[in-house]
Order: sequence, then structure tokens, then C-alpha cells
Amino acid sequence: MTAAECLLEVATGNDGDLILRLQGDWTVTKALPPMEPLRLAIESARSLRFDDSALAAWDSLLIVFLRRVMALAHSHEVRVAVQGLPQGAQRLLALGSAVPEQAGARRSGVQASWLARLGSSVLAVGEELRALLSFVGEIALAVGRLVRGQARFRRADFLLILQQCGAQALPIVSLISFLVGMILAYVGAVQLKQFGAQIFVANLVGLGMAREMGAMMTAIIMAGRTGAAFAAQLGTMTVGEEIDALRTSGFSPMEFLVLPRMLALVLMVPLLCLYADLLGILGGAVVAITSFDISYSQYHDQTLAALELRQFGLGLIKAAVFGVLVAIAGCLRGMQCGRSAAAVGGAATSAVVTGIVWIIVADALLTILYDVLGW
Repeated sequence: MTAAECLLEVATGNDGDLILRLQGDWTVTKALPPMEPLRLAIESARSLRFDDSALAAWDSLLIVFLRRVMALAHSHEVRVAVQGLPQGAQRLLALGSAVPEQAGARRSGVQASWLARLGSSVLAVGEELRALLSFVGEIALAVGRLVRGQARFRRADFLLILQQCGAQALPIVSLISFLVGMILAYVGAVQLKQFGAQIFVANLVGLGMAREMGAMMTAIIMAGRTGAAFAAQLGTMTVGEEIDALRTSGFSPMEFLVLPRMLALVLMVPLLCLYADLLGILGGAVVAITSFDISYSQYHDQTLAALELRQFGLGLIKAAVFGVLVAIAGCLRGMQCGRSAAAVGGAATSAVVTGIVWIIVADALLTILYDVLGW
């Protein structure tokens, strides 16, 4: 059922002015009158005024109509007098026109060409790369000042972050690493059992955890847990203008906020990686002993025969690199956060996605490098 239209009478005054008489109720329960006849009348008018003597109840629908009429009149250079409108409507119109609309704020109805979209994407990627290089450069300078003993940050903050990144992450790292070890054992043993070689599941789990899965799974856990926390913390400080206050007070945010977080992750991720390796090997042992008739001594001896300290060292190198990447991703997104609550959530989400992508890319590059070097 179509809503009844608002009542509008268009008349011409003695002086040739166009008069719009508003009648009855102008509320959202009704439909606006058509604009096309009104446009034709405005085109031939010199000025426009309103008459609200017959106007009853009104709400925001009237303001919408008046804004459209005034925009139409201005486009045809027709003078508009608002003295005949209710005082409340006059104040709302004045308030709406007090601050001009920002250029580019209104969404354009014309879709850009694919070439323009491609160019915008390339420029956005270039800007993102420039911001990343600038951030990494500032971190390098902060590390240089740390080496020279000139960096300023509170040891209490560093120790607290160290605890949050290390001891408090043990439960989730334990659970994920143990289950990953069990999964590797099941996947490998099912195939090896076809050849009567299920004893080599110890080799598979040990090498897989030491060289690859221990470091990767720990880093991904830290990206989702700690990287997001870093982004949320720094983002909240950006919204509250605390970072601006630090700069005003003469403190470098890179030294005071970013440096202790990066150092904490660089120190703790390798240690958590070693712990994850142990839990993963233990998970594989549980599967091998309970499901594939392999004794504990057999699994233990086979694991020792397959693993060398070099294998753990290669995994620790990856873990240290991943720790740096997670810290950079979390702190970068936090420092780039906007000035709203929604921006803090977006920064945390972006930190997790960025950290995981960087981890996977770095892992692939390091694996190729290890193969080239014969490690």
C-alpha cells in the first residue's frame, strides 16, 4: 500500500515570487511530493519563499524536502527566503549548512575504469611499502641506540611484556604443539604402515617439529595472540593521543613502546619453539605407542638417531625471524591505527593477517635458502 503524499501547494505571488505552501502533516509516515513539477516551476522563478500557516506536525522528512528544494533553487540561481518556515526548521537548515561538505566525502556514482583502479592499487601498495620501510628504518635506529646504551624504556614494562609473551603463552602453545605432533604422527604412520616402516614416524615427527612445524605454529599462535594484543594496545594509545603525548614529552615511541615489545618476542619465540618441539615429539610418541605398536624405547632411539642439534638450530633461526616479523606487524598496525574505536579492531585484525602472511612467506624463503646451502 502506497503512503499518502504530503500536501504542497505551489503558487505565484504578485511580485512573481514562487510560493510553496506546506499543508497538513509532513512526517515520515507520508511520501514526499514529486520533484519534477516543482523543478519546472523553480526554473522559471526569480525567488522562492515558503508559507507554513497550514502546516501541522513535521519531522525530519520536512528537512529532507527543504534541502532538496534549496539545492534545486541554488542550481538555477533562485533566491530562497526561509523566513516563512518554522523556527525549528530554520535552525536545522542553518546547522546543516554551517559546515560545508568536505570534498570527496560523498560517494561517487560513477565507477572508475579498471586502469584507474589498477593505478590506485599500485599507488596504495607503494605507499604501504614506503610506510613499512620507514618503520623498519626507525626500528633499526632504535636498536642502534639500544646497542650504544642510549635507548630509553622502562625495564618494568619490558619484564611485564616478557611475561605476557612467554609464560602466559605456554598453555595455548602446549595444546597446539601436542596436537600438531599427534596429527603429523597419524598422517605419516598411516602411509608408512603400508610398507611396514611405521617406525620411521619418529623421524617424520622429530624432523617436522624441529625444522618446520614447531617454529611456524608457535609464530602463528603468537601472531594471533600477541601480535593482535600489541596492535590493540598501541592503537588504543593512538586513539587516546598518548603516543602524541610521548612525542611532546621528548620520548621516542619507537624506543619506549616498540623496542621492548620486539625484544620480548625475539627472546621468547625461540624458547617457545623449543618447548613446542618437545611437546610435538611427545604428541607423536603418544600416537606411535598407543596406535601403531611402537615401544617407547624404539621411538626414543629412532628420534635421537634422526635429530641433530643442527636441526633444532635451523628451527630456532626461523623462530627468531618470525618473532621479529610478528612484532613489526603488530606494532606497525597499532601505530597506523586511526582515531576511532572501530579502527582499533581493524588494526588488530590487520596485524594478525599481516603477521601470518609474513610468516608463511619468510618460512618459504628460509626453506629454499636452507636447501640451496645444503642445510
